[in-house]
Amino acid sequence: MSPSTLRADFRIHGLDCAEEVSLIRRQLDHTKGIHGLGFDVLRGRMSAEFDPKVLSAAEIIERISKTGLKAEPWQDESAKQEPFLVRHGRLIAAVVSGAALLAAMAVEGFGGSHAGLLQGEHIHRASPLLVLYSLIAIVAGMTYSAQKAWGALKLMQPDMNVLVSISIVGACYLGEWSEGATLAFLFSLAGVLEGWSLAHARDAIGSLVKETPGEATVLHGEGAEFHAHCCNHDKNRIHEHRVMVDSVPAGSVVRVKPGERIPFDGKVAAGASGVNEALITGEATPVFKQSGDRVLAGTINTDGLLEIRTTTQSADTTLARIVRLVEESQQQRAPSEQFVERFSRVYTPVMMLIALLVAVVPPLVSDWTWSRAFYQSMVVLLIACPCALVISTPVTIAAAIASAAKRGVLIKGGAFLETAAHLDAIALDKTGVITAGRPAVEQIQMLASDKGEQQFLAYLAGLETGSEHPLAQAILRYAEEQKISGATITEFRALPGRGAEAVIDGLRFWAGSRAYAEARGIPVPDVDESRGASAVYAGAGNEVWGIVLIRDYVRPGIVEAIRDLRKSGVREVTMLTGDNPGAAAQVAKEVELTSFRAAMLPSDKAKAVRELMQKHRNVAMAGDGVNDAEAMAASSLGIAFGPRSTGLAMETAHAVILAEDPARLSFLVRHARRSVAVIKQNLALALGSKLAFLIVALLGSASLWMAVAADMGATLVVTFNGLRMLRTRE
Repeated sequence: MSPSTLRADFRIHGLDCAEEVSLIRRQLDHTKGIHGLGFDVLRGRMSAEFDPKVLSAAEIIERISKTGLKAEPWQDESAKQEPFLVRHGRLIAAVVSGAALLAAMAVEGFGGSHAGLLQGEHIHRASPLLVLYSLIAIVAGMTYSAQKAWGALKLMQPDMNVLVSISIVGACYLGEWSEGATLAFLFSLAGVLEGWSLAHARDAIGSLVKETPGEATVLHGEGAEFHAHCCNHDKNRIHEHRVMVDSVPAGSVVRVKPGERIPFDGKVAAGASGVNEALITGEATPVFKQSGDRVLAGTINTDGLLEIRTTTQSADTTLARIVRLVEESQQQRAPSEQFVERFSRVYTPVMMLIALLVAVVPPLVSDWTWSRAFYQSMVVLLIACPCALVISTPVTIAAAIASAAKRGVLIKGGAFLETAAHLDAIALDKTGVITAGRPAVEQIQMLASDKGEQQFLAYLAGLETGSEHPLAQAILRYAEEQKISGATITEFRALPGRGAEAVIDGLRFWAGSRAYAEARGIPVPDVDESRGASAVYAGAGNEVWGIVLIRDYVRPGIVEAIRDLRKSGVREVTMLTGDNPGAAAQVAKEVELTSFRAAMLPSDKAKAVRELMQKHRNVAMAGDGVNDAEAMAASSLGIAFGPRSTGLAMETAHAVILAEDPARLSFLVRHARRSVAVIKQNLALALGSKLAFLIVALLGSASLWMAVAADMGATLVVTFNGLRMLRTRE
């Protein structure tokens, strides 16, 4: 977004179908100053990027009002309580319409005219009382649709509201007051039910926002000791306050009692307790946390008192990022959504032409009367409504993304959900995905006789401080166990996939792989890596001081996950790693992989992914580090695996798996394929029902209320079928 571009969010009342999106786009897309529009139909939100020097937010709202829709600046539901009539107005209108329709039926009686109505006959006995009750039913039933219909007509883009309005006017013109009232009531009732089903999917996403507490207990103390060490020291100088989470800066210390939700990402400063991380990872078993361990916002402290030093503000927590990812995913349209939109642009005009032909041709070539032909053309118009068609896909995708998020799998859009459903191959990073990512130092081999192991380890720990790489973390843990502090470093330089170097005590100390050492022109001895151990070479200048052998262990459940991926239809599963060939071969054997590549730089991984994509249409890359980001970006579907994934990996990925559970990989594929199957079911239901009733209408045997009941019925069937995706399957 350029500096001259402003982004604003708007609540669009009545935005519950892709047709309203088309109306707004037609009104705004070519407006001078508008640079981009995004829509979240589930939450009724529109995002606009515009030039404030050319256009104001108020002018955007005014232009939207011309479509018959009401717009206002966006406010979260938690910050704004909508008036009673706004929340329940549509239901009240439907109840009034239904009551008036019952009164009209009572006046008309079930014995005579309604028997004819059920058979599609046209009876014109209309008493003044019948007309009055029917008009009340029509006005109440169309309260929320008339403005939309008028806006669509002005834009010359007829939608469902226009088609129903024309049919009701036509029914009244023909004296079919009961059918017009029935049509208005059924349309209103369908709107209520459709709104309820969409709200159900919306709540599934919105519930994530409510999982972070609004207030936190913040500890305050005097002196530097409080800020530098465990806050349990010097308790007589500590006091606490309850404050709003939005006002708490990173680096603060908060106290969380048993049963409370943790309000921020951070590290335990004092205390020990089990933490239920089900909201983030999907795993309900509490994880024991103690001093130094990482905790996440939205998780629940189960049994002990924890004092946590925050590492983020409330807007930047892992949970806040999850919410943003899920919300933004609604703006990433899937290929099936784009197909439906293109299809409906052609479909609706064609159906209107068919309706016109039905009104004109039969009286000229058969014994149909003009009134019968006009009536059947109204029926065809109702059948033409593409509402069931356009609502089927977004509801299914939104429900699938929301339910996957509850399982700790974040999918950044419908397009990526469909990509996951059609995966042909997947490449897995070794360290952190196939292995547990918590390797341990097995052995240190000193090669320089004049250097002690303690000095060597101090230099190495200083160099690796701050690194997120699992091998570096293993060295740091080992140094901590040996009670050795890292040396002070300057001029640090990292070389992703190779190693790192820095100046320590006037020496340029370095550490890295065998390939890195050889690239520096340093001869290195052979090391037995056949058992899966990785070797880190380290030294100063052109001398190797020592070698650290580090071994990682295969992650529990990865073998079953790889088998399940193959059963799900993924034809090729391979491993890509920067580790040495001996260690890679050992790990590949353990997890039953016949294909792997070792000693790879980040660019090599990206090249390997591109080669896979020449063999297969859709290829995924699952990784967790900076060195995987390039390959993830090159793939059809980048997957960031595990809560320890780096920020770059999470930003680059199209899907994020928060739990360290390999089964989530196969769950992602199966869940996506089930979602696409439901989308196909919905498209078949929507088009099949329309074709069946169109045939009946062309034969002259369908009535107006039957048509709207069938169309609204199909809309509700596909909506509820899509909502089945809220329930996940293992």
